[in-house]
Amino acid sequence: MASVRVRFAPSPTGFLHVGGARTAIFNWLYARRHGGTFVLRIEDTDAERQQAGSEAAILEDLRWLGLEADEGPVLQSAAIERHVGDAQALLARGHAYRCFCSAEALERARREGRDFIYPRTCRALSPEDATRRASAGEPCAVRFRVPVGTVEWDDAVHGPTAFPHDTIEDFVLLRSDGTPTYQMSVVSDDIAMAITHVIRGDDHLSNTPKQILLYRGLERTPPTFAHLPMILGEDKKRLSKRHGAVSVLEYRERGYLPEAMLNFLALLGWAPGGDREKLNRAELIAAFDLDGVGKSGAVFDLRKLDWLNGQYLNDLDAEQLATALEPRLAAAGWWRPEFDARPRPAAFTGALELLKARARTLDDFVAHGRPYLDAGNDIPYDAAAAEKHLKGQDVAEHIGALVAAFAEVEPWSAIALEAALREVASARSVSAGRLIHPTRIAVTGEGVGPSLFAVLEVLGRERTLGRLRRLVDALPGRPL
Repeated sequence: MASVRVRFAPSPTGFLHVGGARTAIFNWLYARRHGGTFVLRIEDTDAERQQAGSEAAILEDLRWLGLEADEGPVLQSAAIERHVGDAQALLARGHAYRCFCSAEALERARREGRDFIYPRTCRALSPEDATRRASAGEPCAVRFRVPVGTVEWDDAVHGPTAFPHDTIEDFVLLRSDGTPTYQMSVVSDDIAMAITHVIRGDDHLSNTPKQILLYRGLERTPPTFAHLPMILGEDKKRLSKRHGAVSVLEYRERGYLPEAMLNFLALLGWAPGGDREKLNRAELIAAFDLDGVGKSGAVFDLRKLDWLNGQYLNDLDAEQLATALEPRLAAAGWWRPEFDARPRPAAFTGALELLKARARTLDDFVAHGRPYLDAGNDIPYDAAAAEKHLKGQDVAEHIGALVAAFAEVEPWSAIALEAALREVASARSVSAGRLIHPTRIAVTGEGVGPSLFAVLEVLGRERTLGRLRRLVDALPGRPL
């Protein structure tokens, strides 16, 4: 096998869709698995559809995923002269011809017939007549002369695939303004870049027979083609905005980790064998090959992504987690100057460890972080939890007794705090739960959460007692 060379070729017309990211990942993994080259090409020749800043955003998303290119980014627009030259070579060899049909007439014909195929009106023109008319300044396009027969290839995913030539119209290579079309530019670039494997989505399947014909017309061997299954929503329809977030950027902003996103997208349509679901970068590279890619669509399961992201969050040590969270906690107002110390304060890292057990994304630390990171005592109470556990005139008395006991606890540890609470409960002839639930609401505002005594240890004596006293003060008839 010649040295593997693959390419990812996004157009700067918007965000990096998760489908595009999956394609980039498969190309990158295949190159790494076979010691090959991953080329990044920006297909920027459609100026009308380009969006300002899109190219930079796509590159940033690829960097975030860790998909550094071995070559590129290369701009397709820099090679237009070569694209035109290859089209002219096809014309000179008789594989293409000039078409003088006006764009307006063709558009009218398309509107009149849903399945319009260009009727090859200009195909019978002699080369001499066509050259004369073009030289006289008559506008013309250049079309490929599709031969009789069938295009066949062995797709690395779908296996033997064939398209009869009579289903392929004589497609345009150069527009009447002289600019090359997508089909011409892509094949010209892939030849120039010596691409050996074209790995892309199923939506490009209908382009492949046209491109194979161009390779043959240019007397080049086509690459191996591999067409990946579409990514579907849970309704088994093609993934789109109606299913929720579809861009890599949105998942970055929601607090998913790049390692988890890479792992998750790599498993969309590909199976590594066995029951493995969590694979790091090296494991993915070692296992990846096109034989494991399925033919049917792959469902984007957000629950699975959440689970995987939670697994990767659990793998982060305190310093890694603090670094990842700093901008989000700062934006929420929960970052305090003392958190910048090295090593990080034990109360801070302890709080992150408690939150990590329930977190699925970095945003979850923000959503649930206030009770653990706010230095104050003004923690809002969950209404349903308060209604359930703060009833009865004796709650204030029980918590008041607990405050007195906690004030004397030494050392301030989860074990000592649990012993003190159970001693108070026993002395007051109530279950430990009658103290645990109101205490949890007082210190976190929530009805459920991590081990209460671990929470109290992390919060420390001052915040714990302050929040318990606030609850006692609020209980005699005042709003919570």
